[in-house]
Amino acid sequence: MVGQNKGKKRGASSHEAPAEKAPLFPKSKGIDVPSDPEYSSDDDEEVEEGDFDEMLKEMANDQGIDSDDANDYIAGDSLDEEEEEEGDDESDIHSSDIEGASSEDGDDESEDGEDPEESDNEEDSSLERVASRSTDGQHTAVDSQDEAEGSGEEELDEVNMDKLTIRDFVGDIQGWKEYRKTLPQIDAGYASDSSTEDPANTIGNVPIEWYEDYPHIGYDIDGKRILKPATADELDKFLANMDDPDVFRTARDEVNQQDVKLSEEEIDIIRRIQGGNIPDADYNPYEETVEWFTSKTMQMPLSGAPLAKRGFIPSKWEHKRVMKIVRAIRQGRITRSGAPSQDTKPRFYDVWEKAEENDDDNTHQKRMARRARMPAPRLALPSHDESYHPPAEYLPSEAERQSWLDEDPDHRKKNYLPQDFGSLRSVPGYERFVQERFQRCLDLYLAPRMLKRTTQLNAEELMPKLPDPRDLRPFPSVESLVYLGHTGRVRSISVDPTGLWLLSGSDDGTVRLWEIVSGRCAKIWDLKETVHMVAWCPSADVCVFAAAAGSRTVIVIPSELCDEHKRLLSEELVRAGFNSAAQAEEGEEEDDSLPVSWDMPTSAEQATGIHVSVTMHKTVKSVMWHRRGDYLATLTAEEGGSSVLIHQVSKHKSQRPFRKLKGAVQSIMFHPTKPWFLVATQRYVRIYNLMQQALIKTLQPGVKWISSIDVHPQGDNVIVGSYDKKLSWFDLDLSVKPYRSIRYHRQAIRQVQYSRKFPLFATTSDDGTIQVYHGMVYQDLNQNPLIVPLKILRGHEIRNSLGVLDCVFHPIQPWLISSGADGTIRLWT
Repeated sequence: MVGQNKGKKRGASSHEAPAEKAPLFPKSKGIDVPSDPEYSSDDDEEVEEGDFDEMLKEMANDQGIDSDDANDYIAGDSLDEEEEEEGDDESDIHSSDIEGASSEDGDDESEDGEDPEESDNEEDSSLERVASRSTDGQHTAVDSQDEAEGSGEEELDEVNMDKLTIRDFVGDIQGWKEYRKTLPQIDAGYASDSSTEDPANTIGNVPIEWYEDYPHIGYDIDGKRILKPATADELDKFLANMDDPDVFRTARDEVNQQDVKLSEEEIDIIRRIQGGNIPDADYNPYEETVEWFTSKTMQMPLSGAPLAKRGFIPSKWEHKRVMKIVRAIRQGRITRSGAPSQDTKPRFYDVWEKAEENDDDNTHQKRMARRARMPAPRLALPSHDESYHPPAEYLPSEAERQSWLDEDPDHRKKNYLPQDFGSLRSVPGYERFVQERFQRCLDLYLAPRMLKRTTQLNAEELMPKLPDPRDLRPFPSVESLVYLGHTGRVRSISVDPTGLWLLSGSDDGTVRLWEIVSGRCAKIWDLKETVHMVAWCPSADVCVFAAAAGSRTVIVIPSELCDEHKRLLSEELVRAGFNSAAQAEEGEEEDDSLPVSWDMPTSAEQATGIHVSVTMHKTVKSVMWHRRGDYLATLTAEEGGSSVLIHQVSKHKSQRPFRKLKGAVQSIMFHPTKPWFLVATQRYVRIYNLMQQALIKTLQPGVKWISSIDVHPQGDNVIVGSYDKKLSWFDLDLSVKPYRSIRYHRQAIRQVQYSRKFPLFATTSDDGTIQVYHGMVYQDLNQNPLIVPLKILRGHEIRNSLGVLDCVFHPIQPWLISSGADGTIRLWT
C-alpha cells in the first residue's frame, strides 16, 4: 500500500546512504541516535516552527532522498484516503498493549515481506521505525516489524517516555515528529467537553461549499491541506448501500467528507431528541432539592459565650411593674375577665331567645348552635339622583313631578324627588328622616334571622336519561308522498292487512281506494253522505271493508283486489245472512226495539261492490272490527245503551251489550288478544269482559274530554288522547291511574295510534302536527315501558281550527299515513 511503498522508498534511501540515517530519539534519554555534524543545536534553535517543512527538504536532499519522497514526508500528516485507513490501524496499535501490537504488526510485516531485498531495505530504514508506548506508560519498545523479520537491530532501552517534551529533541525535529506519532490518540467521549476535541478539519464554521473548486477540503491542526477523498457515482453508492447492513445508521460528515457510523448511544440520543425528551438518558430533571441553607432549627446556640450576669439578677424595674399591678388588683381596678357584675343588663335582647316555653338552657344552646345566623340586610348605596346637586338629566320635569305627586305613595318607585341645591349649605333638614329610621328598624326587626338551606336543583338533572333518537331508528321522519283527490276533510283512513292498499273517507261523501306505493287512486265509491269512518276487515282470509256514511254502514268487497278464492269466501261471509233459513231461525229471537236494519243494496250499489247495508236511527261515528273478522261494533251519536251495538256479519244479527251507559260514549274498541271490550266515555275508560258480561276495571286518565283510545298489540298497555292536549299511557297490570302523562301538543289531540309491528306510537292534533314516539314494552314485568319522543311531523294545513284528523301505521313498514282537514293524505317514511 501507500505506507508500505513509503517504507520501501525510505529503506532504499537508507541502504544507499546508511551513514546518514535520521535520528529518532534524543540522546538525553539514553537512546542510541546517530548525530549529524552538519546540523548543530545552535542552527536548530534559530529555525522557527513554521520552517519545519523547508528544513526537512534540505535534510532529505543531504541524505540522498528524492524530492518527491521528501514531499511525501512533508505531507505525512495530510494523508489520502488509504493513508487515513492505515493511520486508523496505527492508532489502534498505539492504543493497545505493546506486546499485542508488536505481534500483530509482526504478522502483517512478515506476510508482506516475502522479497528478501525489500525486507533488507525495510530493516535498514530508520524512517519506518515506530516506537509504541504501552498503556500504562512504563516502557517503550521498537517496532515489532524488526523483531518479526529478525533485522538484528538492537532493542531500545526501556526508559520513562511519558515525560518527553520538545525541549528533549533539540536539533532533532524529525525525531520529535516521529515521537508524536507514537503517542496514543485521545478518544473524547460524551463525558468530555466537545470544545476540547481536536477535529481533523479545522476550518471552523466556514461553509464546505467554498472548497468545491479546490482539491482539498480544509486543513488539519498542523496547517496541512486535507485532500478530498475519492467520490463514487450514484450507482456505486447504491450498490454499497445495498451490501452495507449499517447503511440506516450511517450519517454523512460534510466537513470531513466521510460517512460516520452512529453508535447505539448516538442513536438513542437522536430518538430522545425526536421524542422531545432530554438527550441524556441518565439525567434526572427531578432531583431532590439541595438545601444550601438548612431549614432545621439548630439545637445548640451559635455562640458559646457565657450568659451575662444580669440574667441571674432579678430586675428592679419588673418588680416595680408587678407591684403596681398588685395594688390595682387590691383596689378593685383590675378584675378577672369573663366575670360580669350581677347588676349589668344586656344592651341588646334576642327576640327568639326561647322559641318554646319549656325550653331549658341546654336545649336553647343546641338550637342556636344548629341555627345558621344571617347578617342584617344592608342599606342600598345612594345613587346619582340622591345628590344635592345631581346632573340635569336626573332632575324631573314638571309633568313627571305632577305625575309623581298624583300617584299613590305605596305605588311610587321612589319615595323622593331629586332636587338641585346651589351649595351644601343650603340643603335643609330631611323631612322623612324619622320615618325612614323607623322603617329601617322594622326591616331589621322583621328580617329573617335563620338561613334555610335549600337544595339547588338543576332542571337538566331532573330530566330522565333518555337514549338518542338516532339509536331508535327506524321511525317515520320524512314526507314521501301526498295523495290528492278529496275535496273535503279526510276524516278516516285505513290500510288493508297486505299493506298495498289504502282507504280514505271524506266529507265529500266519497270513499277512495289508493295504491300506497304509487299514490294512484284505483277506485271511488260515492256514498252521497259524509263518511265518518272506514275500516278494513283484519282477517287475511277475506277482502272486506266497512264504511260508515251518515246513518248507515255499508260492507264492500273490492273484487278487483282479491283472487277468486278470497272473493268467494268474502261473498259467503257477507251474504250468508240473507239465507231464508237463517232468517226464519232468527225471526223469533230478533229484538224489534233495536234500531238496526240489514238491507240489500240497490243493483247500482251492488255493481260497485257494496253487498250489505246496515241502517240505524242515528249517525254512525265509529266502526270497529273484531280480530276474527266476523263481528263489527258501531257507535252512533245518540246517548244511552243503544249507542253501542255489536253486529255479527255472517248472521246479520245485531245486539246491544249495554242496557245503560253513564255518560256519552266517545270511542269503542275490541281488545286485540282477550275477549274484552273497551268503552271510552267523556272522563273514563271502562273495560268489559264480553264472556263474563262484567266490568273488569275503569281507567281514570284525569282529563276533561277523551277523544280517542288505542290498545297495544300485546294487550297490556293503553293510550288515551283527549281534547285538553294530554296523552295518557296506562299499564293495565300496574294501576288504573296513568303510568305517564304527556302534554306536548298545543291544541286538542284527535287520534292516537299504535304500530302493530314496531315499538312506535303517534298522536295527531289540531295544531297541524304529528308527534311520533318510541314506546318499548318489555317482556320483563319488573321493567317499565320506555317512552321517548322521536319526531314532530309538520305538513298539514289548519282549516277552520282543525288540523290532522286521523293517522294509521303501515302493517309491515315503519311508515305513517295521516289525513287532515286540508283534504290531503300524506305518507311519512
